[in-house]
Amino acid sequence: MTFVIGAACVDVMDRACVDECPVDCIYVGERMAYINPDECIDCSACEPVCPVEAIATVEELAPEDAPFVTENARFFSEPLPGRTEPLGSPGGAADVGPIGVDTPFVQSYVAP
Repeated sequence: MTFVIGAACVDVMDRACVDECPVDCIYVGERMAYINPDECIDCSACEPVCPVEAIATVEELAPEDAPFVTENARFFSEPLPGRTEPLGSPGGAADVGPIGVDTPFVQSYVAP
């Protein structure tokens, strides 16, 4: 059971989830935050603090947020725009700092 951040986070960037995460697995792009599926321990600490209810388990995610499952994984597994290597699992967002870019899908995302 992996947690995913959905469309409601795009352009909100509250970061309460980042502060709450005990394993530091929530990384910040330009328009939204992403949960590293390999680093997340499924503790659910991030879910209740999200002011826009953008965080859910894959199983509980709203159907319209289904593309964000792929995008959360892609953020770590494929090179992001302007980078030659994937981010991977660096072992903590605080050490890496804000990434400042998003996946191409999120870069061009327009809310319905």
